[in-house]
Amino acid sequence: MNKVSLVLLLAMLGAAPAGAQYRHEISNDMAVCSGNGPAIRVAVHGIRSAQGKLRVQTYRGTEAEWLKKGHWLTRIETPARAGSMTFCVPLTAAGTYAVAVRHDVNANGKTEITSDGGAMSNNPAITIFNLGKPSVRKTAFTVGNEVKSISINMRYM
Repeated sequence: MNKVSLVLLLAMLGAAPAGAQYRHEISNDMAVCSGNGPAIRVAVHGIRSAQGKLRVQTYRGTEAEWLKKGHWLTRIETPARAGSMTFCVPLTAAGTYAVAVRHDVNANGKTEITSDGGAMSNNPAITIFNLGKPSVRKTAFTVGNEVKSISINMRYM
């Protein structure tokens, strides 16, 4: 059993410390989505280039945790490919979640408004008024004990 699996198992059993429930960097293992859930199959479309890295992060679909610094549950970060990419995100339990995707074109770890791309579950409009942070009610969705498929469309300036 790898470290991520162990931490996720402990979290499911309630044995993990409170801080251990956040910030799990995982690999993109599509085999997980060929079985039972809970898991999310995330298809990301409209990736502008193969430069940089693509990051997929999951959050609990609550106002208290959506896009809050350090409150992401899982993160997959991988070299970007132009066009579309698909990711499998295992979850510890059925519930309400939201997904944020970021294309860090120059892979410097900083957001460059003029070149980097972003997107979120349910594809909400991103405008100057919400500064790229739509409310959780526009991005949240429910996952049962299945593999839930969602489609996300990247947006760039």
